[in-house]
Amino acid sequence: MIFGLSALQDTETNEYLKAFYSHSPEHPHGWGQAVLRQDSALIEKESLEASKSNYLRERLSVPVRARLLLAHIRYATVGHVAYCNCHPFSGTDASGRRWTLTHNGTIFDCPALSKYFSEQTGETDSERILLCLLDRINAAQREKPLSFDARFALLDALISEMAAGNKLNLMLSDGRDLYVHTNCRDTLYCLEKENAALFSTVPLTNEDWRPAPFTTLLAYRDGKRVKTGTDHGCEYTEDPEHLKFLYQIFSEL
Repeated sequence: MIFGLSALQDTETNEYLKAFYSHSPEHPHGWGQAVLRQDSALIEKESLEASKSNYLRERLSVPVRARLLLAHIRYATVGHVAYCNCHPFSGTDASGRRWTLTHNGTIFDCPALSKYFSEQTGETDSERILLCLLDRINAAQREKPLSFDARFALLDALISEMAAGNKLNLMLSDGRDLYVHTNCRDTLYCLEKENAALFSTVPLTNEDWRPAPFTTLLAYRDGKRVKTGTDHGCEYTEDPEHLKFLYQIFSEL
């Protein structure tokens, strides 16, 4: 499961985070969250069920305020239960811009990610997505610095490339903008409030959560949508046989 916030100003998130982490018994393989600033990312995570974490309980006993925040609880499909496989994943491109990613999905087939098996720290397909993104950004920046529109176009093209046949529910931020994508119907919801937008795999409160637009990349800044990408049309439908095949492969590693 994933959760994200984009807001105009620092916003207390404890109510939403507590509701989000309450789903951890069904997603028991780790938790993590990142409070993002334009020049930094405070990332906290454990390879432990969130409801059993003393650290997280203490963390949520004081206000967690942020303009940009990502959170994740993990049900392992690719990668063992280990700290190195817990989200969020974060890395810095050649210009010094820090990118942070959470992913709720599975990559079954994507040739563009294959080279990162030997480069990643952990084992997840999610980490490979981030590494691929950083490489694409760095390659594009060798020509000239990237504007927001150029960065969005690059992300839009990469996500369209990865979406076919894969479940690609993700949130990504560079400390300024929040990028959101889902291609699995009714598996990501949005709550738009005054000067804030929140996203979650499931509605977390009795407020007016609505299914997020899917099969297209969205960009939010200061709580407002500022860009909508290409509708690539690659809707993913859950197939238990796909996951069964992955489990068989992974059990032999």
